[in-house]
Amino acid sequence: MIDPDTFKAAVGRFASGVTVVTVSSAGTLHGMTASAFSSLSLDPPLVLVCVARAAWMHDLLVPADGFGVNLLAADQADIAAWFATPDRPPGPAQFDGLRWEPAQGSGAPVLAGSLAHLDCAVHDVVPGGDHTIVLGRVSSANVVEDSAPLVYFRGRFGHFVEGPPAP
Repeated sequence: MIDPDTFKAAVGRFASGVTVVTVSSAGTLHGMTASAFSSLSLDPPLVLVCVARAAWMHDLLVPADGFGVNLLAADQADIAAWFATPDRPPGPAQFDGLRWEPAQGSGAPVLAGSLAHLDCAVHDVVPGGDHTIVLGRVSSANVVEDSAPLVYFRGRFGHFVEGPPAP
């Protein structure tokens, strides 16, 4: 069995983009920072996000009809940190001071300044250890900003530095 600290150190070497997953479920708003996000399929258009079963978001997202995914820009590290606070309860106060609007389909908050936003219908829910994998069928996507992404690497938020194009 692998030691949990060694496992975390190893997977922490994988740089990932940073998202804020949002939901409006039974009138309750909530957002959660997630780097465990991926595109899954083009036909149909599917994405996945992994949510800890102990997180506030889990009990709101799993039974929800839909959710939003905000892909964060490099200058949004403060927003990522805000939504990464695990004990922050759901509710409209979580969005105080932020510019946002509800997505047309799910009603989930779309955060201003994000690189892009995906509006998703919950397609399937799959157990995954101490997490749940939520598959979302993308009903709409908006590319908002054309700037660098926020990345997560070795437990910290950082900036993407563009290198030469891949061969």
